[in-house]
Amino acid sequence: MAKRTHRSPAKPTKKAAGILAAKPRPNRGTTSVRTVGAKTRVEEVGKGAKRLKPWTAAEVHEAFRRFQEANPEPRGELEHLNPFTLLVAVVLSAQATDAGVNKATRELFPIADTPEKMLALGEERLREAIKTIGLYRTKAKNVIALSEKLINEFGGEVPNTRAELESLPGAGRKTANVVLNMAFGQPTMAVDTHVFRVGNRTGMAPGKTPLDVELNLERVIPPEFMLHAHHWLILHGRYTCLARKPRCEVCIINDLCRWPEKTV
Repeated sequence: MAKRTHRSPAKPTKKAAGILAAKPRPNRGTTSVRTVGAKTRVEEVGKGAKRLKPWTAAEVHEAFRRFQEANPEPRGELEHLNPFTLLVAVVLSAQATDAGVNKATRELFPIADTPEKMLALGEERLREAIKTIGLYRTKAKNVIALSEKLINEFGGEVPNTRAELESLPGAGRKTANVVLNMAFGQPTMAVDTHVFRVGNRTGMAPGKTPLDVELNLERVIPPEFMLHAHHWLILHGRYTCLARKPRCEVCIINDLCRWPEKTV
């Protein structure tokens, strides 16, 4: 009778061991936005996000009807005296809070409320006036440069077209949209980190870039609400739809919001 021998179980190959040890990969799907501080990043949320039901035209109308009812005449929170100081304030607000900008400009604007006065103030004194604002050295340089350009190319007046505004040092599309809306009453959609978050989180106007969100919001928001729409969305993101701990329990559009993690 043949003698039986005991054999140890075969060890898995390196390849097999790797497969066994590998962690399951997350589902790849559409993107959502998480905002931390002043920075915004896009992260994967899985295939489930693809099944979110788009907002209907009636739902978008109802959301902005509620915003209008709660705050009929919303105002931007950057303090300014005229179109020039508004332009400067928006340039200074990049990667900074409105409150921080206002604190610095309350003493600056009364003595430098025109391009000519700002140029006369000079870059060094301007730096000193805004040194509490992030990136103040670069911003001071841009404000002096845009003041020069306004004098040399626009007769000292703030232009009222997006292309001309975007040609100014330190002014991008968001800056142009804010100035066009607040100084000239044009129905533009300025997408900052708050609007970007609200557009994506609620599912009202998702997009991978601020321009995507801007164009999607312009497409879905009824014309009757467009003049004040970006203010309503900014204020909603700043005080209700917060980045870290959104206040879903007091949100006036929580029944319309498509965010899977809302707490109501």
